Amino acid sequence: MALIEEMEKQGLWLFRYRGVLPLIILLAGTVLYLRTEIYPGTFLLEETPYEIYYESFCLVVSLLGLAIRIYTVGYTPKNTSGRNVDGQVADTLNKKGIYSVVRHPLYLGNLLMWTGPALMTANFLFVAAFWLLFWVYYERIMFAEEQFLKKKFGEKYTEWAAGVPAFIPCFRNYIRNDLPFSWKKVLKKEKNGFAAIFLIFALFDISGELIGQKGEFNYFVITMAAVSVLLYIVLKYLKRRTAILDEEGR
Repeated sequence: MALIEEMEKQGLWLFRYRGVLPLIILLAGTVLYLRTEIYPGTFLLEETPYEIYYESFCLVVSLLGLAIRIYTVGYTPKNTSGRNVDGQVADTLNKKGIYSVVRHPLYLGNLLMWTGPALMTANFLFVAAFWLLFWVYYERIMFAEEQFLKKKFGEKYTEWAAGVPAFIPCFRNYIRNDLPFSWKKVLKKEKNGFAAIFLIFALFDISGELIGQKGEFNYFVITMAAVSVLLYIVLKYLKRRTAILDEEGR
């Protein structure tokens, strides 16, 4: 099998199971985070007044990733930029808005969302290893997606891809979106990410404080985790039982 076919095959397989990587990162990150709490001398800022600022920075990095995903999903039409796992779907080729500055904005958002918890470990070798693993993992997924789009849209896709970077945004040729922003689509599609971020940071905070026997919980993060879970349950119900979040073409 030619290398290009092998990479496409790997990418299609990884696309179906792309939710596995975050779980691996979360498990390894939790272990390293708890190790830092047990041995505070391994992190320069541990048990200092600056620790809370570092943790807030990590949360902001994750929320920035979520914001990129929200912006992307909110402006896209139906059957594009989705969370489908069975295979590639693209009724149209997104070329405007954020897709005029970067070809894979959702994966850029994913990287930042999971970099936040990785940074919480305060183990920068782990963060570097995570970035490397992320790139190897998602490079194949992006390759498979681009092969799919190239076959479906042909020269139209090739011309667009030639002027837009794959992963590092370039705002020089930004083109405004045609569609209005859809909060309904965002609420349907991104409720998982919102809940996941605050649940993970709450898990880190609670477990770390209990192991360190300090009891100085971050009540903002814990409260937001509870709110995000409640919001997730409500939105899940509305999506399944009502048409409130439905929007034609989105």
